[in-house]
Amino acid sequence: MTMVRELVMPKLGLTMTEGVLAEWRVSPGQPFRSGDVLLVVETDKIASEVEADSDGVLIETTIPAGETVAVGTPIARWSADGAGAAPAPQPAEAPTPIAAPLPVAANARPLPAPVRSNGERILSTPLARRRAEGLGVNLAAVTGSGPRGRIKVADVEAAAQTRPTPRPAPQPVPQAPKVEAPAGERSKPTTLQATVARRLTAAKRDVPHFYLAAEAEVTELAALRDRLNADIESGLPRISMTHLVLAAVGRALAAMPEMDRVWDDEPSGGAILALGRGDIGMAVDTPRGLVAPVLHGAATLPLDRLAAEAASLTRRARDGRLTEEDFQGGAVTVSNAGMHNVTYMTSIINPGQSSILGVGSVRSVFRPDAAGAPVLKRELGLVLSADHRLFDGVTALAFLNRIIAGLERPLRLLRAA
Repeated sequence: MTMVRELVMPKLGLTMTEGVLAEWRVSPGQPFRSGDVLLVVETDKIASEVEADSDGVLIETTIPAGETVAVGTPIARWSADGAGAAPAPQPAEAPTPIAAPLPVAANARPLPAPVRSNGERILSTPLARRRAEGLGVNLAAVTGSGPRGRIKVADVEAAAQTRPTPRPAPQPVPQAPKVEAPAGERSKPTTLQATVARRLTAAKRDVPHFYLAAEAEVTELAALRDRLNADIESGLPRISMTHLVLAAVGRALAAMPEMDRVWDDEPSGGAILALGRGDIGMAVDTPRGLVAPVLHGAATLPLDRLAAEAASLTRRARDGRLTEEDFQGGAVTVSNAGMHNVTYMTSIINPGQSSILGVGSVRSVFRPDAAGAPVLKRELGLVLSADHRLFDGVTALAFLNRIIAGLERPLRLLRAA
């Protein structure tokens, strides 16, 4: 007898609640062996290949490629014993009386799945589509109460009851001809774009942000970077302004471990989770969009090693080779937009973290010295966005000032934290 089992959407990370079933690598009826790739799942962070942990045959897929699926939802059925087919027909037995099915009209037919004007499919049950046709309800105007907004028959009937009674059409009044504005071109966002939009919208809505802005005088810092990079015979990695900012944030984090905490939304009202590992997220611009992998243990890394690991993380992000582990941990992220000619950048806190440092471009400005004479200085604009559930202004400002102190006295960054 064939043993049929269900394949469910796997949980590929601690924070994963849903994923996009991007691709089936095995077709129904096709056998597979342990270690073969069955499907590809995309989250907002990475695309992962899901491998079989035993031999078998895929009987059927219940979720098509391209759908967003909650973790634990059945997505296919497979045979563990390799038969992969429906059980053989049993000998005929005396028919057992069953309840008569509900009557169906002689001309009943399956209705095609409705679509919106932009071509987007409207999620609805077949019964809801038939009911909408009978009641003359436009499904595009109905809000669904089912999973992922799927329209059910009750939604259609409710829409029919609340539909306004038609009024006599008013007599036409001569009007000047209307000039219709050209319709803009619509396109569907990528999986990453849609997920990032949803998560950052939730973060901005649910996390009480507050912002602190300041400038760091980085004349010495830029000179130190240039001297370090001039030593081309050392074979050591090149140092960028991002590496120096990461080092300054790491030193500040080591001195203030209370900033290495995040808010955990628990049903009981929330909890504060102390991480204590000194991990720092690093925003990286990639062909797929902006991602923020985590530089583990950055608070205690020597500058040269921090630069090497940050460069490796950046390459893997742009090549699409990041793993789920690369996104675990970290209460703070550094987002440096200094190469794009911006004075300040106010960033949204990444979901699951508690602060983010936006870094602007280095500017040359005149500032008065002690005697009031103008002195040319090089300044770096910084904006710290922080979660007010965890930090007050005084604590966050102390953290920002420690970062600034590290940037303005950069020789400290060459020493162990």
